[in-house]
Amino acid sequence: MTTGTITAHAAGTWDLGDLSVNRLGFGAMRLTGSAAFHHGVPSRRDRSIAVLRAAVELGVNHIDTAAFYFSALRSANELINTALSPYADDLVIATKVGPHREYDGEWGTAARPDQLRGQVEENLRQLGRDHLDLVYLRRMGQDSIAEHFGALAELREAGLVRHLGISAVQPHHLAEARAIAPVVVVQNRYALDRPHPDADKLLRLCGEAGIAFVPFYAVAGDAGEHGATDAHDAEVLAVARAHDVTPAQIRIAWTLSQGPHVLAIPGTGNPDHLRENVAAGAVRLTEEELGRLNAVRGQGS
Repeated sequence: MTTGTITAHAAGTWDLGDLSVNRLGFGAMRLTGSAAFHHGVPSRRDRSIAVLRAAVELGVNHIDTAAFYFSALRSANELINTALSPYADDLVIATKVGPHREYDGEWGTAARPDQLRGQVEENLRQLGRDHLDLVYLRRMGQDSIAEHFGALAELREAGLVRHLGISAVQPHHLAEARAIAPVVVVQNRYALDRPHPDADKLLRLCGEAGIAFVPFYAVAGDAGEHGATDAHDAEVLAVARAHDVTPAQIRIAWTLSQGPHVLAIPGTGNPDHLRENVAAGAVRLTEEELGRLNAVRGQGS
């Protein structure tokens, strides 16, 4: 498969409220090092900046980030600001609030509702913006998200945030949030080899309500924050050979095939992998291939 001229437009589009994005986006977590957070080796700043600029040149107009995406030397938000500011009018930058990391990289206490404004303002400062296009409330295990989501809804009314999403949630949290303010997107862990009934139900509920569903770790699988998995089922490898693409590209294509409301945000600090990830938006799986891959999912742990 030739990847040189394929852009993110090949994946089609979806509307996040009044913001139209290509369904093939970019996750910024891996920009800061060879693995996420404090794992791995910090990235080369010039290479990460080049990857961001190349992503936009390839039609990516949806970037997912967070203030807590940083390594010992790199901050994803700072890299985005340096590489892409002044921002294109059609570029949508999504960020997340709720979790907190200390300067040494260790996870601290999650934000209380009254602390969310400070986290939003920190993202604004790092990104060099006067408002945020999209902010997710990243749930940190609490049973109810009403108080936290209500605090974000107030920031939306104040004009600091344009649209709201929720992340790492269960189906009842979606109903809880929607009773407070519009939800344009749900971001949950979801991968070909990681079946989970809540994730499947949320994907269906979002599709029925016209809400975007954004899987994270869709390529990484069980490897999670440590990077892309190299453990691929034989069916994934066989479908990849049939299309002359990589197994990671098949995982992205399968993700996008789960519904027109599903957006992919594969992340990388490698320019070659970036081009492959974007090109995956042009891979069209047959019904027979989808059946084989879905069978793999059914056998997952």
